[in-house]
Amino acid sequence: MVIFLYDKTFDGLLTAVYEAYFRKSFPDVLLAQGAPLPLFYDELVTIYTDDEKVDRVWKGLQKRISESALSCLAVCWLSELPEVDILLFRYIRKAFDSPKSIELNFGDTDILEVSKIWKKVNQEKHRVIEFVRFQKAEDGTFFAAMEPMYNVLPLVTSHFKDRFADQKWLLYDLKREYGYYYDLTEVSEVRFDNKDSHLLSGILNDNLMAEDEKIFQRLWKEYFKAITIRERINPRLHRQHMPVRFWKYLTEKQN
Repeated sequence: MVIFLYDKTFDGLLTAVYEAYFRKSFPDVLLAQGAPLPLFYDELVTIYTDDEKVDRVWKGLQKRISESALSCLAVCWLSELPEVDILLFRYIRKAFDSPKSIELNFGDTDILEVSKIWKKVNQEKHRVIEFVRFQKAEDGTFFAAMEPMYNVLPLVTSHFKDRFADQKWLLYDLKREYGYYYDLTEVSEVRFDNKDSHLLSGILNDNLMAEDEKIFQRLWKEYFKAITIRERINPRLHRQHMPVRFWKYLTEKQN
């Protein structure tokens, strides 16, 4: 068994691909540096992320697969699923070793699995866009929190930058403890050492919330109740189209 240890980043994965071809030794397992090791293995290799090696592998992939397939690899990485790294490693190796394009070879279990994961992550991206609810803070910044199933925040920022180009906003992932802030010019990744209550609950306190936001929230709740046709309430269908895990951040679901 050959084990590669790396920093669990996408660039680290691409560096591992480079090192594997350079050494002519391919990993059976990819582990994070510091992770417990199995009792028995034949070779242990520590990978150090190298930008030059990353660039060479990426340029090599650009010659082998389409832009959409390259995007698919990056999106699948954001799934954070167990062993997605070794799956993508095998996909990349097949892309390099095959004399023709592998993208549509869904008879290959790895190609098919990558396609399935891409679909799941992309679906979560659209759910976040659909169910995010901004709250206006006293300083005029619009704040929205979420706990997406996959790490899709990097995939939705361009949408909100285009949609709310004239507003400062902060999108925050409570589960992964980071977010993106738009200052009317550019979007920047942000992390907080000290977390105020809204960075834990996802809901602005009354003392942080703008006065007109409180009014709009009351109006929205009343509108939501007014358009509800009680005779046609279908809880099962409602949960299907609006997953329960999003409810605690939806204004219309707050008491």
